[in-house]
Amino acid sequence: MEDLHCIHQGKVRDVYSYRGGLLLVATDRISAFDVIIPSLIPEKGIALTQLSRYWFESLPPEINHHVISFDLPAELDKPEWQNRTTYCRKAEVVPLECVVRGYLAGSGWQAYQKSGSIQGHALPENLVESDRLIEPIFTPTTKADTGHDQPLTESEAIDHVGKELYEKLKAKSLEIYQWAHTHALQHGLIIADTKFEFGMIDDKLCLVDECLTSDSSRYWPALDYTPGQPQTAFDKQFVRDYLNSLKDWNRQPPGPELPKEIIENTRSRYIAAYEQITGSPFEW
Repeated sequence: MEDLHCIHQGKVRDVYSYRGGLLLVATDRISAFDVIIPSLIPEKGIALTQLSRYWFESLPPEINHHVISFDLPAELDKPEWQNRTTYCRKAEVVPLECVVRGYLAGSGWQAYQKSGSIQGHALPENLVESDRLIEPIFTPTTKADTGHDQPLTESEAIDHVGKELYEKLKAKSLEIYQWAHTHALQHGLIIADTKFEFGMIDDKLCLVDECLTSDSSRYWPALDYTPGQPQTAFDKQFVRDYLNSLKDWNRQPPGPELPKEIIENTRSRYIAAYEQITGSPFEW
């Protein structure tokens, strides 16, 4: 189609320029440690798109965002794209990954074990893995086109984007996380941490990219939550754990193929997160 042009192929989504906006198409690809894994996770792209849709459509009205529609434009006759697309406004993306942590997990737990702090945030002594923090903390990273995002202290992040924009990003990220954490708890899930991206549209700061998906957030079942150990995760931590068990992969491309049981269990986790948060069966 004349108006449709692929402008970027990301780790998980393909991005098209379309009629003055952008069309994001979620694939079934999965990445871990910033490496695309060759195995596909069936229907993962649908689960991500529809969970993101749920959150975007549930956001408080004061949260500006880039979404125009989640429906595939009628003139695009691509059945393989059904339920996988996000049509949105173009934004000048802020070069910062806005990470909010409410619990001690992942790289945050690793940093705390080494220094008792996370990116300049001093934390109480004697915390254990998966502990809930007294209050959520904002721990931004660089937004790398290739390779790994790098954690930033507050002063480093301010150097990246300026103090005024940094404070807005911090306040908005914490606001959305706290609202979403409360909402998810009502559905029996904990959002341990999450990552947001923002951009400027018509001089307004807007939430862009995906929103609170299982790729950008760490979901735990609330009933099973037990501090002092790793938690059952409704996200791709299951894949990371498998990859960490491999002795012959150094986290560099190419990624290894996943066994059938890892693929099936990962798919079931993405679908379970969608069904529990939305309260609707995964019927796409």
